[in-house]
Amino acid sequence: MPRIPYLVAFGFAQFAIFVALLGPVLVSLGIKLISVVGEDDAPQATGLVLGVGAIAAMVANPVFGRISDRTTGPWGRRRPWMIVGIVGLAVALLAIAVANSVFLLVIGWFVAQVFANAAFSAYLATIADQIPPQRHASISGYVNITQNLGILASTYIASFFQSNMLALFMVPAVIGVVGMSVFAIVLPDKPLMVRPPRMRAHEWITLFWVNPREHPDFLWVLLSRLLLFIGMYLFVSFRLFWVQDRVGLELSAATNAVATAVTIYTIALLATTQIAGYVADRLNRRKAPVFISTLIFAIATLFLIGTDTVGGFYIIEAVLGIAYGIYFSSNFALVLAVLPDPNNPAKDLGVFNMANAVPQSLAPLIGAALLEIGSGGQNYTLLLGVAGVAVFLGALAIIPIKSVR
Repeated sequence: MPRIPYLVAFGFAQFAIFVALLGPVLVSLGIKLISVVGEDDAPQATGLVLGVGAIAAMVANPVFGRISDRTTGPWGRRRPWMIVGIVGLAVALLAIAVANSVFLLVIGWFVAQVFANAAFSAYLATIADQIPPQRHASISGYVNITQNLGILASTYIASFFQSNMLALFMVPAVIGVVGMSVFAIVLPDKPLMVRPPRMRAHEWITLFWVNPREHPDFLWVLLSRLLLFIGMYLFVSFRLFWVQDRVGLELSAATNAVATAVTIYTIALLATTQIAGYVADRLNRRKAPVFISTLIFAIATLFLIGTDTVGGFYIIEAVLGIAYGIYFSSNFALVLAVLPDPNNPAKDLGVFNMANAVPQSLAPLIGAALLEIGSGGQNYTLLLGVAGVAVFLGALAIIPIKSVR
């Protein structure tokens, strides 16, 4: 198992990139778009910006994952792309901060996602590079803690700097650069000594493909993650606007309520994730925790339909935090157990991370359309109903997996 300084730097890097990347998704882009197009048009504009940007994430993750697997040179396979990616993300966030139109925000967020996923695909592959399989659930729990602390910090940064657009985006950017750079320095990233053969054009296309007949369990895990994240992002992408509409809060109060809700969510997650990961490692079980936690997540999402108070919102966020804490501690260990090619993990993890990126693309676009059906842009009942059903189907997708208990 890696030493404490490595684990601290690893956790700080996860925290830092999620501060930089998830702050805009959760709150900051919503605030920016309200200032550009007004409150009435902001939900639909948010769907457009996040949707187009997530297309970049969907493509960039497996492409840069493969490039990372094949990178030669004295700096190692992962380190160069972590540095290039995080610096590029910071520059893109600066462009977003000063943009004055939806078009420029679409371009800025697209570029931000390309660079962020260059960094994240290389970073995530270090788990398979450095951590032994018998500790994968425990390290997954640690990853979950640090990334959600990053999400929590990003919401409070957004709340604090909501009237200062430059600081709103650049404070997270600086945190991201520092965190990823520290980990790049500490990382024992061994250089690839033999240059791989040149890839042909059709091999680049196959980066986005895993044969379902040869690797059915990998595809079931990917489908489950895809459905869970579609349901999650259907709500998260519009949560700020939901709080304003259903709970009846003004922008400043709604921003603070979201920050408090994420705090509650994170505390609940922290209380469960490491314990759940330890138990899963001790029992050598992956499927059951993932199935049960996904089912709980689906039920809690559906309960949001009848919620119109801040207190009810906070209670459901606590339940969602508990469920996601259990889920993530076992899910990533499950992913690592069914990788098609364990010797080149970044490419396959890049394909798997399309299950994160595709929902970020589809959910805002689908959500914006669902909100418009029969309710003048405020049909949150339909939005949350579709979200809950998607997560429930994600739980069912775990059942057919055969190679892992």
